Amino acid sequence: MIIVTGAAGFIGSCFARKLNQEGFKDLVLVDDFSFESKKGNLDGVEFHIKIDRNLFVQWLKKNTATCQAIVHIGARTDTAEFDVDLLNRLNTAYTKELWNIAVAEGIPFMYASSAATYGLGEQGFADDESSMHLLKPLNPYGQSKLDFDVWALAQKNKPGFWAGFKFFNVYGPNEYHKGRMASVILHAYNQIKQNSKLKLFQSHNPNYKNGEQLRDFVYVKDVVNVLYHFLINRQNSGIYNLGTGKAESFNSLGKAVFEALEIEPVIDYIPTPEDIREKYQYYTCADMEKLIAAGYSQPFTNLHDGTIDYVSNYLSKKAYF
Repeated sequence: MIIVTGAAGFIGSCFARKLNQEGFKDLVLVDDFSFESKKGNLDGVEFHIKIDRNLFVQWLKKNTATCQAIVHIGARTDTAEFDVDLLNRLNTAYTKELWNIAVAEGIPFMYASSAATYGLGEQGFADDESSMHLLKPLNPYGQSKLDFDVWALAQKNKPGFWAGFKFFNVYGPNEYHKGRMASVILHAYNQIKQNSKLKLFQSHNPNYKNGEQLRDFVYVKDVVNVLYHFLINRQNSGIYNLGTGKAESFNSLGKAVFEALEIEPVIDYIPTPEDIREKYQYYTCADMEKLIAAGYSQPFTNLHDGTIDYVSNYLSKKAYF
């Protein structure tokens, strides 16, 4: 059995569907399944059993003999969450507990880290394990993810195969439930459908024009392809960036949404709120050399094509992956 935590969420549900597409149906899906807003994410997904996240650790201890791998995507992902104890419990401590079971029982272990660990990017965006302790996240969420990365690297005993993935700006189907934490593309789609125009933040940095702030946007279909590659090959343990290696602008994103909707672009630029202005990121871009060197050779979807596919085949049809 392959275990997927966070299975009712955005990336977890897409990965469960990817496993089904590849012929894997003997899945253990772990999450808090009480949220009505997430139920569509798993419609039609074939699995062996669903387990509430609060009961999962005890279940796992009794069923390790049948476990082929743990893919731990579940986490508290709200970057505006400031309850440090909650983040430590749900993100850091919970992941440590699963890691220790994987070590003791010889189970391959993969988990979700985050590009939020890079903060403003003062140290760059290279997934160099020797310097990860120098990173300075901007919020407690990013710190909780970094704390586990640093802890994992320091462990003398590690799973026979393990990998962590620093997700950059992931977008795509199955994020309907995420509210304000959903991708900019989903928010742009909703704005344009309602008002036929889009609001983006002004630039308060003289090096960037309005809307030309840059992010590494990665399509969830590419994310699950990478996860599947490592799950099957189980080589080159370590922590990897998972972006595209290309930074693209919010203007480009917005124009692609307008194009998909066949609406003439109208973009208004509004001041960035003062409470986040000093820590606003003007540039993120994953260094992907390490992932490529580890044997991953599939191309990544560019922002334009990913946006067109997402809007045309999912958002406009209210469809799921």
